[in-house]
Amino acid sequence: MAAHGRFRHGGLALSGAQRFDPRRLDVAAFAQAGGLLQGDWPAQELQRLQQGALPWPEGAAPGVIWTLQGEARAVAGAEPEIRLHLQARTSLQLSCQRCLQAMEVPLAVDTRLRFVRDEALAEQLDEQSEEDVLVLPPRLDLRELVEDELILALPLVPRHARCPRPLPMSAGEEALDAEAPAVQGLAGLAALLGRAGPGDPGGKPN
Repeated sequence: MAAHGRFRHGGLALSGAQRFDPRRLDVAAFAQAGGLLQGDWPAQELQRLQQGALPWPEGAAPGVIWTLQGEARAVAGAEPEIRLHLQARTSLQLSCQRCLQAMEVPLAVDTRLRFVRDEALAEQLDEQSEEDVLVLPPRLDLRELVEDELILALPLVPRHARCPRPLPMSAGEEALDAEAPAVQGLAGLAALLGRAGPGDPGGKPN
């Protein structure tokens, strides 16, 4: 039976007659209650997600906003199918691999999970289904799940669609760039000497 009512607790908005702890979630009970959890976690609490990210200016770091909806889908002659619908979003500052400048990378997750009782069934159904099929845990740490899904959403090679600045030159490239006018001047002088007549200074004899 679907749960009723809605309230806020510890920065979370929850639906249902029962309060569910997102760090120790009873997935089966949550799904059977048709529960709804919503929250906003500080990004620095998801430390694995922050690895390799650049720091935001003070006070500018966006939180991780998420929503979890539970569903127990009735099946004739069998246990209800336990499902979760997870949505989450945030942004990270990463280094563009083209220009090496900081860039904001939005991350968004919208995934549906089905839970079953044993590993063999999970593997079998996961191959046949477009949704992720997992083994039903005794308790689920929702923050770890959200962090895992956001990590999977990270781009393999973060790059600006259009870089704001050209790629900085390396020290070797800068040295070559500084030598270019001198090389061009010597080449011009050599060409001038090569064209000089026999009576001109530096001219080639016949």
